[in-house]
Amino acid sequence: MKELSLAKFEEAYEIVSKVARNTGLIESEYLSNITGNKVYLKPENMQLTGAYKIRGAYYKISQLTDDERAKGLITASAGNHAQGVAYAAKAYGVKAVIVMPTTTPLIKVNRTKAYGAEVILKGDVYDEACNYALQLAEEKGYTFIHPFDDLEVATGQSTVAMEILKELPFVDTILVPIGGGGLATGVSTLAKMLNPNIQVIGVEPAGANCMEVSLEKGEVTTLTKVDTIADGTAVKTPGSKIFPYIKKNIDKIITIDDSELVVAFLDMLENHKMLVENSGLLTVAALKHLEAKGKKVVAIMSGGNMDIITLASVVQHGLIARSRIFTVSVLLPDKPGELMNVSKVIADVQGNIIKLEHNQFVSLNRNSAVELVITMEAFGPEHKEKILKALSDGGYRPIEKSPKNIY
Repeated sequence: MKELSLAKFEEAYEIVSKVARNTGLIESEYLSNITGNKVYLKPENMQLTGAYKIRGAYYKISQLTDDERAKGLITASAGNHAQGVAYAAKAYGVKAVIVMPTTTPLIKVNRTKAYGAEVILKGDVYDEACNYALQLAEEKGYTFIHPFDDLEVATGQSTVAMEILKELPFVDTILVPIGGGGLATGVSTLAKMLNPNIQVIGVEPAGANCMEVSLEKGEVTTLTKVDTIADGTAVKTPGSKIFPYIKKNIDKIITIDDSELVVAFLDMLENHKMLVENSGLLTVAALKHLEAKGKKVVAIMSGGNMDIITLASVVQHGLIARSRIFTVSVLLPDKPGELMNVSKVIADVQGNIIKLEHNQFVSLNRNSAVELVITMEAFGPEHKEKILKALSDGGYRPIEKSPKNIY
């Protein structure tokens, strides 16, 4: 396949629609109100296998010859492409070997195995896993399925855009997450073909902005390291085959700090009752960075495969970021009744204590002062300030600390 074409996009839509779900748009009144745009969510977190990746993987494998499939398939993935390849391989009755970084969430590993694939954990990041997969492909003759730097894979991913445009033909802006660039290539190329006026914005984690750096330098560039909680987009080097399409069709790049993903996670969980993984939240967080108002904006949420440990950590940090949970240190005399007095001050302003740590050795003179570290729940920033003021008025002079091991 030498170039992306409308004929191929249409073919991919016909093939992929037989297996992938059409994840209809969800209009978000909540996000529309806070951003000043009419916001629609494309919930690929509800897709079969939990992410859009099944689209590109299935289409790519459908285009292989019988001999290429019979050799067995191999790929590298942080988890979502792995499940897509494993599902497609099972559908075609062929072997699949998946190399995944050792840091891959357990849920993605187990679900990949559940589709019948052999899983090998290798390397700390995707790029290291990919190098090992390529090595195995050469040694054992497997057919390698690249997760993003493949025009047929990108063509399969374009079906996301096809569904958007069929449902909302007058969309103004599409926000698409970028790891290596496969989804962004398919979505932006098809969108621009059908309507050159559509603005397509790529969204990357600030700690893994390989595409932004590459576009600034005008050539594919490798980052020295990646550091982000968005594991699905933690890629050091974007795709070289798809890079020309990104240069041509992506209008701009927005980068998102991990702290913004934490807040976006709670927004989606509380207001839409949807679990979205960190990479899928990039576009939701980017909504607040848009300068235009009054536009029809679609945010593609790329996946929802998140393990319980990561979920618990994100929830905890989200509550802290929203001032729903906070920790203070106060000094008080070590004598009967002082703990009750502090508790009463907090209770009188409706604060809820969830953890106490009593340190009698903060001072040589225990009668003078012991430290009480209090972790509390509040309704939000204003309530938190009310609690802090009550403690100060009671003579306890609270000092804020970073909450640790809350639950």
